[in-house]
Amino acid sequence: MSLHTKSVDELHDLLVKKEISAVELTKASLEDIEAREDAVDSFITVSHDVALKQAAKVDEKGIDASNVMSGIPIAIKDNISTKGILTTAASKMLYNYTPIFDATSVEKIYGKDMIVIGKTNMDEFAMGGSTETSYFKKSKNAWDKRKVPGGSSGGSATAVASGQVRLSLGSDTGGSIRQPAAFNGIVGMKPTYGRVSRFGLIAFGSSLDQIGPFSQTVKENAQLLNVISGHDTKDSTSSQLAVPDFTQKIGQEIKGMKIALPKEYMGDGIDTQVKETILKAAKHLESLGAIVEEVSLPHSKYGVAVYYIVASSEASSNLQRFDGIRYGYRAEDIENLDDVYVKTRSQGFGDEVKRRIMLGTFSLSSGYYDAYFKKAGQVRTLIMQDFAKVFADYDLILGPTAPTVAYDLNSQNHDPVAMYLADILTIPVNLAGLPGISIPAGFVEGLPVGLQLISNHFDEEILYQVAAAFEATTDYHKQQPVIFGGEK
Repeated sequence: MSLHTKSVDELHDLLVKKEISAVELTKASLEDIEAREDAVDSFITVSHDVALKQAAKVDEKGIDASNVMSGIPIAIKDNISTKGILTTAASKMLYNYTPIFDATSVEKIYGKDMIVIGKTNMDEFAMGGSTETSYFKKSKNAWDKRKVPGGSSGGSATAVASGQVRLSLGSDTGGSIRQPAAFNGIVGMKPTYGRVSRFGLIAFGSSLDQIGPFSQTVKENAQLLNVISGHDTKDSTSSQLAVPDFTQKIGQEIKGMKIALPKEYMGDGIDTQVKETILKAAKHLESLGAIVEEVSLPHSKYGVAVYYIVASSEASSNLQRFDGIRYGYRAEDIENLDDVYVKTRSQGFGDEVKRRIMLGTFSLSSGYYDAYFKKAGQVRTLIMQDFAKVFADYDLILGPTAPTVAYDLNSQNHDPVAMYLADILTIPVNLAGLPGISIPAGFVEGLPVGLQLISNHFDEEILYQVAAAFEATTDYHKQQPVIFGGEK
């Protein structure tokens, strides 16, 4: 029994009517995972027994008709802590780490009687844009197994795009939800910084990281963000603002809404066909009554340089805790304490992680701090100010999610600079702490193109409103890869 084509609302209706049980739905999802996993390599761990036990508890308790997520399976990125379920961050360093606590976002998921069905593959410690730096496996694009799925949340994206699950969680430090969502033709939301608690997220860049949802449709995405949002006393950076119902504006017209199109997001380096697809999407929004005008974000061109100083510096600090002493991997050929630290970290971290630790340590070192980390912080402020000026006059910003569609596996992972530059359109959003969503907007040579919408802080409802209006009047989201049963 396969139920992967049904929306969360449809599945909820079946559960409430007792036409299926939570156990049956979980088994169906496990069967879909088994049937498709060899094609996409989405999962590091499939929590078969844990998921079925949880589903049995939900059935015993009874499906809550007022809780749309009751009994719905979900996949979790493997850098989000799950009590009793292996959590590796796709690194040799944590190959055997089973947490004794749940991340706050996972607690909230369990609180809504959702079923955690497994942990998804990712770039090691979320450092990468193609899910090729994972210690365990390389995930593959759901539309073409020769292409990358994007990263770092590649497994979470392919699990949804291939129909293994309807929903998943990822994390986004510089585009790690939006870019794989774009590459796989699904919806991915990076919420406002502080909207979702980071407690239990294995830290990469603490001023940039944010957990967010993947889904097949805009409404499902909003429904999942409703579950995981809110203040958390265990995360001092989480917002104390009241959490609205993110679905409340879905279905409302967008007539008169002002949307900005930054000229820098359509300049050099953006694939011509991707550019044409985004301009077509802008015209479509205009046909729905929106006003689209060109603006400038002049400092966005410095985003990549700023990001790789700030993020790497924070990573250098955050990853000091992985030392071979308390948990995780520990080198065996050791003779003294120095060996424990040096050999464990040399052997336990992959090349990309070590590259970023070294870059960050250098940026923070005496004599270079002012020239690099301090200067990056100052330019980050200029990027924030650019966005603030635009949002003084506009409701939203529109642009491509990524400069290209998904590229070939093993084609860019040997060139760090090329990989870094591929994040040029998503990084500024993280630097400014803004919310951004990627939705399907068309195809180039049979591969999905993502449309990125960006709003002011804590204005996620407007993003969902516009995204849903676009989705309701196009059919891009209805087109599925062959592995999901589609013709593409």
